[in-house]
Amino acid sequence: MARPQRGTDALGRSSRGSGQRRRVVFVFTEGEVTEPSYFDIITEVGVLKNPAAKVELRIANRKKKVDRKPIDLVEMAADFLREKTREAKRAKLKGAAAQPQVWCVFDHDNHPRVPEAMKLAKEAGVHVAFSHPCFEVWRLAHYKAVTGSFEGVCDLVADRLPFQRGSEDAANPKLVLPGQVLGRFAEARDNARRMNDQHGDHVPKFNRDPYTDMHTFVEDVLGIASY
Repeated sequence: MARPQRGTDALGRSSRGSGQRRRVVFVFTEGEVTEPSYFDIITEVGVLKNPAAKVELRIANRKKKVDRKPIDLVEMAADFLREKTREAKRAKLKGAAAQPQVWCVFDHDNHPRVPEAMKLAKEAGVHVAFSHPCFEVWRLAHYKAVTGSFEGVCDLVADRLPFQRGSEDAANPKLVLPGQVLGRFAEARDNARRMNDQHGDHVPKFNRDPYTDMHTFVEDVLGIASY
């Protein structure tokens, strides 16, 4: 996934003379295992809303041993976006092709500089997919509606995951397995919407507990209708 497919260059542009760029979304993930394993599954088997508009997702920091706090991710993503924008300009790409999409996927998880990271991302043109208290709230939404507050404690979310206790899946709880999510996207999306509706519009995203907008990222950015 992180490598350009045959017939494309590092910008996702066709190398067969068309001058067209495939739609590529670059993602920086806070987790080294959970989010990448989830994305690998859904981009492999997900059903697209528009099969003619396939999106290639590339995890830009998949193999990087660096700090992964939200502010660190956004700073890396901002530098990366500037680099890709310069590459697109040198390649004389036009329109949407000249505007690379760069995302950060991170959690609140009691990180002290989340509001600052959100602000920096907006200023830099980096998009954010966010969960509170952690990505596990999105995993949990695949199984049940989520109500009440977790008070920022991720372990309280993880303890409610049905496959965490007494199963072989618990051997590596950070790894997302196909059987944990496949066939459950519609349920997860609807549960996430109901969960998010608990919060008023006046509450900043980084203060909404529980919260996730992963369903929006999957549908609107990756173009996946189901998996």
